[in-house]
Amino acid sequence: MIVLKDEDPALFARVQENNLIRQYDLLTNRIEIGLKKGPTAVNSHMLWALNHVAVANVSQLGGRFRQEPVYVGHHIPPHFKDVPELMDRFIVFIHENWYDLSPTQLAAYGLWRLNWLHPFIEGNGRTARAVCYYLLCVRTGALLPGNKIVPERIREDRSPYYSALRSADCAWEKGHLDLSELEGYLAALVEAQLRNDP
Repeated sequence: MIVLKDEDPALFARVQENNLIRQYDLLTNRIEIGLKKGPTAVNSHMLWALNHVAVANVSQLGGRFRQEPVYVGHHIPPHFKDVPELMDRFIVFIHENWYDLSPTQLAAYGLWRLNWLHPFIEGNGRTARAVCYYLLCVRTGALLPGNKIVPERIREDRSPYYSALRSADCAWEKGHLDLSELEGYLAALVEAQLRNDP
């Protein structure tokens, strides 16, 4: 059974908020595991779990890669038949570049690539932001302190987030991987979190 937004907006909003709380609990557990296990703790099962929790009770297909086309504004994500292989490549990139990229570079890649791939029917942004924060924390070597974490800060003001994603998309269309705008954006959010800025 699922709750439809148009059918009961107040209940839908409560379910979404509870899902975010549960996703953060799961994310915290995953970060603890990642701090012990290292880069190989990032796998499909982790991604499926984070997505499933994010969309519980609002989507019946949470925690599975999509098997149909989706459209996101002007962005057309890859064909659904390509999603499993592209997700394998995503995970391999994380593993192989774990020590070569800085925490913000790795997190920027995770945030952009999952949004670009849009591997799930619902909850792609929530899952991408969770993975981004996971990568920031585990690559840094600690659960980052601060009352308002990076994913919350992104949700509060999405304009620079969308702008940085578009910048990375444009570079990718030209055959380049350039995440510099997104990395700078994340670095500023991490600094604000560590300072406990409102």
